[in-house]
Amino acid sequence: MSACLLTLNAGSSSLKFAAYALRAGEPWRLARGQAEGLKSHARFEARLGDEAKQKRTLGDGGPASHRQALDAALAWLGEKMPGLEVAAVGHRVVHGGRFFAGPVVVTDEILQRLRLLEPLAPLHQPHNLAGIEVARQAFPDAVHVACFDTAFHRGHAFAEEAYGLPREMFEAGIRRYGFHGLSYESVMRLLPAMAPTEWNKRVIVAHLGNGASMCAIQGGASVASTMGFTALDGLPMGTRCGQLDPGVLLFLMAQRGMDAASLTQLLYNECGLKGLSGISSDMRELEASDRPEAQEAIAYFVGRIRREMGALAATMRGVDAIVFTGGIGENAWRIREMALEGAEWLGIELDPEANRAGGPVISARHSRVKAFVVKTDEEAAIARHTMEAAGLGARPEPRAKTLAGEFE
Repeated sequence: MSACLLTLNAGSSSLKFAAYALRAGEPWRLARGQAEGLKSHARFEARLGDEAKQKRTLGDGGPASHRQALDAALAWLGEKMPGLEVAAVGHRVVHGGRFFAGPVVVTDEILQRLRLLEPLAPLHQPHNLAGIEVARQAFPDAVHVACFDTAFHRGHAFAEEAYGLPREMFEAGIRRYGFHGLSYESVMRLLPAMAPTEWNKRVIVAHLGNGASMCAIQGGASVASTMGFTALDGLPMGTRCGQLDPGVLLFLMAQRGMDAASLTQLLYNECGLKGLSGISSDMRELEASDRPEAQEAIAYFVGRIRREMGALAATMRGVDAIVFTGGIGENAWRIREMALEGAEWLGIELDPEANRAGGPVISARHSRVKAFVVKTDEEAAIARHTMEAAGLGARPEPRAKTLAGEFE
């Protein structure tokens, strides 16, 4: 088998992977798979080319670690693609801080610097870096490339990047970074074919999944994001709180004696849809439930989407297109319908039948603002960045950037 490229994408409760052939300057997908439900009922599925998915439980079908998921992925690839020669491995890394503004080839020094950012993304960064370490051991001769979720948002105006804190804290790196950048890049690569007259104007993209955020994109560039210093801010998520008055944390510390560790556990693992409903972090389970707590959690989630949609439109002085992506954004037609209900003031009128069918265009023909459903492909974005950084001939992604700054 000729040399290929692998991508590894570790989420808070999942691990996605893919293998690509290197053809004519573009990655050509050979196989893909994922392990999901790692915190509850771990399951693994993968497919080679266009073959049917192969599904199996992971371990005993209960919770599983990201390391178990990665071992299962590498074992499956070795079984289905014997003699696999890996030229490069692309890794999703959630937080690049203020130092990493684009893809970078991983060295021991780079890995050490990335570990310093683990406190800023405790749900993801440790798993991202563990994946890099295991893959470097499995493929020591391959080029390993870190691709950052924060890079797409670099270059925001000061007013969009700063908090109302002393200036020296901003200079020290306490600022809004934004996340899900690889997903937004993927959407913006696909959108021109669907929306040739709107894609480079004023676009709001809603990445809705277990992690959720929204982004204002103008002229193809990110200008504002609902997420900030960490991946806790903005929309409520599967188990993360979203926007929160910092006074709540002061109260919990003073009145309940909670320390940093207990607050981290609360905010990252016990809030969001899971905490609001007391049932599940999975939107599919909440939609299927007739319990009022489930419906209240959904209403809160949708209400925050509406609020952020209005805020992002105000930032751009209007909007020309709305895009839904991510696991919920792509598959939950009721959530899209609720989010756009009453949005005529923004110029959006939904086509209910098109929305239930999944799009890709879900706005009515006469709607002034178009609405779309776009399937994100973060793995393809990682693959292109990796080919470029490893010198394998890929065309650069829009707004590709380079390593900037040094650690103090």
